[in-house]
Amino acid sequence: MGALVFSLFLAIMASTTQSRWVPDRNHLLMPGSSSPGLHASTINCDSWRFAVETNNHIDWELVPKDCAAYVGKYMESTQYHADCDFVVNEAINYVESLTLTSKDTWVFDIDETALSNLDYYARDESAYGSKPRDRDTFYEWVNTAKVPALPAALKLYKFLIEKKVKIVFLSGSADFATDARNKNFEYEGYTGGYQLILRSKEDYNNGLSGEKFKSAKRKELEENDHIIIGNIGDQWSDLSGTNVGKRTFKLPNPMYYISK
Repeated sequence: MGALVFSLFLAIMASTTQSRWVPDRNHLLMPGSSSPGLHASTINCDSWRFAVETNNHIDWELVPKDCAAYVGKYMESTQYHADCDFVVNEAINYVESLTLTSKDTWVFDIDETALSNLDYYARDESAYGSKPRDRDTFYEWVNTAKVPALPAALKLYKFLIEKKVKIVFLSGSADFATDARNKNFEYEGYTGGYQLILRSKEDYNNGLSGEKFKSAKRKELEENDHIIIGNIGDQWSDLSGTNVGKRTFKLPNPMYYISK
């Protein structure tokens, strides 16, 4: 009898141990796959996205074609919005811990931060960043002035306006779209006041990288008596360089990379 019980114990332990290695066949981002992020190709898309978001994988130009569907599923998922909400809630908690002054300023990036171009990148010609972006069609999209707000960012903006924090939208996108950006902000509810800084033709001719351009503009802000208490963006180049602010907050974006 003792031998039978011992044998049953071993069988249960073996079954339990094996179950630990059973792949999740209903993974949120890769439904039907044999394991999270794994597919028939040579790249694990979960690992690729993790390396991108942690700034370990840098200077990449396109989303790997084998990860285009994966990136699309993530960007269209509730998980993406939950991730953005988590970041914004951390930002709100941080601001609530401060004793604010009239000089306090918050810097927002625009694309994939204040506004979401997901509908543009979901098009076949973009395929969630797995195909090169066409500058002309992108600015046609921007000039519609109906690019949706990212809900989490709009929540943060409204919170900061209530706290009387100055808002600066700082983007490396072209300043010929200034009117469209302003109309878009009003259309989407960014109506409490802000300063808008876009890249001029002269800035483009100077050949500054995204990081250096934004660093220079943030330096100008601080030289004009702004205290940058926070800075939020979807690219590491939004948050690196000089004069980045007292705290930075990174939103997820695996669709494209803007070089430092």
